Amino acid sequence: MYKLVVIGGKLRGKEYELEEGENTLGRDPECSVHFPVQGVSKKHMSITVTSDVAYIKDLGSSNGTFLNGKIVKRGTVKSGDKIALPDSILQVVYVKEKKKVVKRKSAKMVDQEEEFYSGGAAPENLPGKLKHFFKYKLMNILHGINEEYEWRVLLGILLTIFSVLAITLTIFPVLQDSKSILLYETSQRGAFYADVISRTNSRALEQKELDRVDSSFLENEDGVKSYELFDMEGRIVRPIAQLNKYINDSFSVEAFDWAKKTKDDGGGSVLKKLLADGEIGIGKKIMAYDMRVGRLIAVGVIAIRFQPKSLAVEATKSSKAYLESLTTTGLVAIFFFGFVYYLTIRPIEEMRFQIEEALRGKRKGLDSSYLMEELGPLRNSINSLLQRIRELNKEDDGDFEEMESDEGYVNSLGEFLRGAGVPALVLDSQKNVTRINLEAEDLTGIRESTAQGMSLLDVSREKGFAATVIELCDNSANNTGTNQSGEYELGGIPYEVHVVSMVGKDGFAKAFYVTFLKDG
Repeated sequence: MYKLVVIGGKLRGKEYELEEGENTLGRDPECSVHFPVQGVSKKHMSITVTSDVAYIKDLGSSNGTFLNGKIVKRGTVKSGDKIALPDSILQVVYVKEKKKVVKRKSAKMVDQEEEFYSGGAAPENLPGKLKHFFKYKLMNILHGINEEYEWRVLLGILLTIFSVLAITLTIFPVLQDSKSILLYETSQRGAFYADVISRTNSRALEQKELDRVDSSFLENEDGVKSYELFDMEGRIVRPIAQLNKYINDSFSVEAFDWAKKTKDDGGGSVLKKLLADGEIGIGKKIMAYDMRVGRLIAVGVIAIRFQPKSLAVEATKSSKAYLESLTTTGLVAIFFFGFVYYLTIRPIEEMRFQIEEALRGKRKGLDSSYLMEELGPLRNSINSLLQRIRELNKEDDGDFEEMESDEGYVNSLGEFLRGAGVPALVLDSQKNVTRINLEAEDLTGIRESTAQGMSLLDVSREKGFAATVIELCDNSANNTGTNQSGEYELGGIPYEVHVVSMVGKDGFAKAFYVTFLKDG
């Protein structure tokens, strides 16, 4: 249900309930809303109520109908809108039935709170389900952390984790490839040593006399930490210092087991393994030709422990490269932290500043020059809250907002006429003539003595001229008082018509200053 509350003027405090359908307002007693105020037409306007929507329409009134400071012919009104009529201000109020509101509010609030935190039912489509899972399931973990730590701390932690993961997932595989290449080259080196032993000791190997095998060159090879040459029973034959002992070195035992399992592969395979302390273990079978079976058979195994300087250098380079990348990414992440942090809080700081200004009465609402769609609903809610606070303050003070008087503004513009030097006139907020200089009297045929206080439409001989001036007045009022210009021919001579309005503290145009400049 809608009603009109008079908040300014002679009938201030009166309320008029609006019925479903068309409600007419005017001085005529037959109107739905009888409004006996001077200046209001007999049938001034109508408000049509349909369910919870209301529409306003001006019924050809002489002084016009103003909705929220703008003259309208027809439009939609909502609760809180103000309608200005001559010497009166009415406010549109939408009234709900209290019982229905109270009964539904509690359950609705519970449902809204539950839906806010859980997101409600997940959408049916796959993209919607993934988004719902990410927003209301996965992100709940971060929301829980945010309850314990400040948002900026959480942002810093996330950027740190991102930097480490990005470097690890991009640089680490490259370093691993480099290490794999080094391991492969070292294994090839070990296989080469085994082949050298086979070639230089071919007679001893053919006779399976491993005691005569010469492997002394390995002792002088760079990068060879230790080696063991043993037969297929695990008995060491080289180096001489361990002759006839059985293997007990962990890698040698592993190489022995490997050789047993792969003894029939022709000797082409090589055992290679990265050991502790930066060592590389290489194992290869020593093959000899067996006349009885007519093929190569494994007669021994060589297990070499390499500790090449290149591996240590590679490890150092890899660590250095990783740390350099991590440091560089960390420095970049610090800058990105600043970018994201201050880019995010800037609209919030602006909103806080504007709220404080609005509470001090320096602005009516919040707006922003920064594009952040997510803050739009919050800004709208705050604007509604500020509007409600202003209304409550007025109700508490018992002083309703009244339309500010035109007199001071009209008198100020009247002083400008003294030194205008061109035809000029002053109109009040209702477009009534208040002042006109002699040049304008001669140009328009309007005399101040007879036209003062009368509507420009009523005293102008040319209705087109009056309509042009009134249109420029409305345009100036709707553009915060800025100059509006047009052209009109008076006495057969084209003139430029300029209109500037003075806007009052209540946001309404209070007076209009009209000047005429000869075209060309």
